[in-house]
Amino acid sequence: MFKISVWHGDLSESYLRYVTQLGVDCLDFGAGNYFPGVKEQGYPDLDAVIKIRKKIRSWGLDFNRVTLPDITEKFMSGEDDGEKELENAAAALEVFAEAGAPIARQRFHGDVFPWMLHRWNSPRRGGYRYRAESRSLAESDEGPPSLEQLDAWWARFCTVYERLVPIAEDRDIKLAIHPSDSPLPDTPLGGLGFHKVIDAFPSRQVGYLYCCGTRAEAGGLPLVLDEVHNYGRKGRIFMVHLRNVRGSLATAGGFEETLLDDGDMNMAKILLELDRVGFDGCINPDHIPALEGDEGALTRGLAYSVGYIKALFAALAAIK
Repeated sequence: MFKISVWHGDLSESYLRYVTQLGVDCLDFGAGNYFPGVKEQGYPDLDAVIKIRKKIRSWGLDFNRVTLPDITEKFMSGEDDGEKELENAAAALEVFAEAGAPIARQRFHGDVFPWMLHRWNSPRRGGYRYRAESRSLAESDEGPPSLEQLDAWWARFCTVYERLVPIAEDRDIKLAIHPSDSPLPDTPLGGLGFHKVIDAFPSRQVGYLYCCGTRAEAGGLPLVLDEVHNYGRKGRIFMVHLRNVRGSLATAGGFEETLLDDGDMNMAKILLELDRVGFDGCINPDHIPALEGDEGALTRGLAYSVGYIKALFAALAAIK
């Protein structure tokens, strides 16, 4: 059956106690510079990563996903000193594999075009506010990159994966790529480019951090169910971000993120499809809105999201 992962928070005793009480299984580390050593030497210190893992395992938790140091504009544009970023990412992947992390994500500069969208926080039921984006309200006249720029981006992406995939295979750690967020049609990983990753790198260690909300922003629930079926039956969904949204770029020219029960998608249908294709990894509620009474890392929004997912798990188990 599925598991639940949440962000790592501040790793305080209070936070670890809190997520353990909620019934969380694993932690996800989303920042490439989080672990000790990255700022000093460019990649994490192995002893420090092992120490952190031991701490969270003492609470019955474990690593799910870690994030490699960022590949920035320096590398993607071919600057002279950019190659060091790739070497640091490769070294980090070795460290995380040695420490026992099952999944690593590599972030890439330039896979979204923020100037093409206007972003704000709009109100929902009861006044909670959440991310919204619109193409028509964007103030910039700058369009998407040219085909030549996109081809150059893809070539640099492939250079990174050509370095990382053999390490992932040798060290038995999965490489998961997140879709472009926001998924504008011409973004490198906004749809067709997202599909191309496993075409170019057919290794079983290469797959997806599948974000339901991001992909729904491109085309709603039918698109999400089709992609879950496609990627899932191939065993290429390594973990899932469970978000809900209203609208999409395809149907409304924009979208609003919502609480899990407050959007257009029926989240139970997504879990049913994940179950049908044999997915057994972690579900992460991902973007968590602030709710009345939230303080710091111990949020009511997190408790709501985890509780909602656990209720879906129970309903799914009851009908099997």
